[in-house]
Parts: sequence; structure tokens; C-alpha cells
Amino acid sequence: MILCVDPDDRERERTAEALAAAGFDTRTAGSVAEAREVLADGPALDCLVVEHALPDGTGLELVRAARETAPDAACIVFTDRGIEEIDTAAFGDVVAEYLPKDGPDARDELVALVEGSLAFHSQTAYPVPENEDARVAALERYASDPDALGASFDRLAELATALFDLDAAAVGLVDAHEQRFLACHGVSFDPIPREETVCTYAILDGDVTVFEDVRDDPRFEDNEGLAAASIRFYASAPLVTPDGEAIGTFCVYDDAPREFSDRDRELLTMLADEALDQLELRRRLRERGGEGDA
Repeated sequence: MILCVDPDDRERERTAEALAAAGFDTRTAGSVAEAREVLADGPALDCLVVEHALPDGTGLELVRAARETAPDAACIVFTDRGIEEIDTAAFGDVVAEYLPKDGPDARDELVALVEGSLAFHSQTAYPVPENEDARVAALERYASDPDALGASFDRLAELATALFDLDAAAVGLVDAHEQRFLACHGVSFDPIPREETVCTYAILDGDVTVFEDVRDDPRFEDNEGLAAASIRFYASAPLVTPDGEAIGTFCVYDDAPREFSDRDRELLTMLADEALDQLELRRRLRERGGEGDA
């Protein structure tokens, strides 16, 4: 969805028509407040096209707000203000394209910029689930403070290594850009960029994922993190919320290739379900104003 925000009715209509003619699903708003309503109730935002001067704020303020819920959305300030008139320093790390709209071919240039921006953002180095926005939203409900989740996950990870006679186990959450770990046993991981973790692929499947030898898969043959951790065997079960969102994985690893039986898959699924139950308990406690630590 392309959201076009401009307080001038005629200018907004011309911009929306140009984008719609190029085949884009386009919505419009005339103010920050109206834009927020569209962002809250409409489909996922792919690109924001916004005039800088709005009746209740500025275009860069709206860019910052949009990025809170759609961090990968392309943002274009399409304005009749000169770049020298915009206080970009006040917005720190907010990044947006700038395009003046007073040129004779401004809207053609805008369409080309939107097409290029969306093509760039779609060329990620890893696959993304179709329900990615809902999945990330669910993750925030279950793990708003991962560091305060307690030691129960450590115990589950240690139990997994003993149960399967493997080197290591971990419980991890996959957010929009990286994987964070609630527990590790036998191996220690800092947050890992999404494109470098095997779990990026595991959350695409609703079942247990097994790589008997990760080196046999071309996606991981140059993965320095797996090599540094001496990981050859990988298996994981997704942490799936009651509404069906895979927010993370329960993983087991070994430094040598091996098989993983149907019974092993069942047991790993049970461990993942237990981890999710712990997250569900803490979510309910937080919502009731209790303490989520254990």
C-alpha cells in the first residue's frame, strides 16, 4: 500500500492518480492524524509519499511515526519546500528520499522513485513470511522485554541437549531484522542478523525443520557464524502463538552430521510448546499488571 499525504486536495489527488495509474494500491490523507488512522486500519505500508508542511505536523514527523510500525517502508518527502527549508538535523536518524514537486515531470519522477525504492526494499537477502507484519506484532506482545524472561528457558535448553545427546540448544526469537536468544546451552550467541541465521528459514515452515548437515545446503555454505560455532547438524521447532504466528524457534545443534527420528521431532515440538507456554504465561501476567519473571 502506498500512502499519499498532502494537505492540498488538488495536489494530493494528482499524486494519487499518478501512482494509481502505475498500478499501485494507493490511499490518501490530508494530515498527520488522518495518515495515522490509515496506518492503523489499512493494509501494510510499503511506501509513504508525504508533503513536508502538514496542518498538524511535518512530513518527517510522519516518517518517524510510520517507521515505528513499518520499519522497512520506503519514505519519500514530495514537497514544494526547498531542502534548505527543512530542518533535517532535528530528526536525527530519520532517513527519507527528497523529491521537489514543482518540476514539469515531478510525478513521473515520483513514480520512478517509488518503483525503484520498492524494488530495492524487496531484494532482501532472506525470505520473509507472507504474514510478516502480523508475526512481528505478535512477537512484541509476547517478548517486550526478553532479558526479563527468567531462567526457565535455560533449563529447557539444557534438558534438550541431554535428551537428544547433542552439543547445544537454544531458544530464540526472530524479530524484523535479527534473531535474539532467550537461552543458550552449550553455545553462546549474540543477536544474529536475520540473513545469517538458519531460523529465518525455519519459521517459514509450521513443522520441525532439520538439516542433517548444513554444509550440504548452498544457502549456508558460506555462513561464517555456523562455521565459527562448529554447527553441522541443525534442527528446530517453531514457537507458534495460539493465533498461528511463528515468533521464534527451539533449536538443537551438533558439530557432526546426524539423523533426527520422527520421535525426536515430536519431543522437540513438545519442548517448543513448553517454551511458548512460558511466554504465554508471562504475557498474561504483564497484561494483568503482575511480574513476568520466573
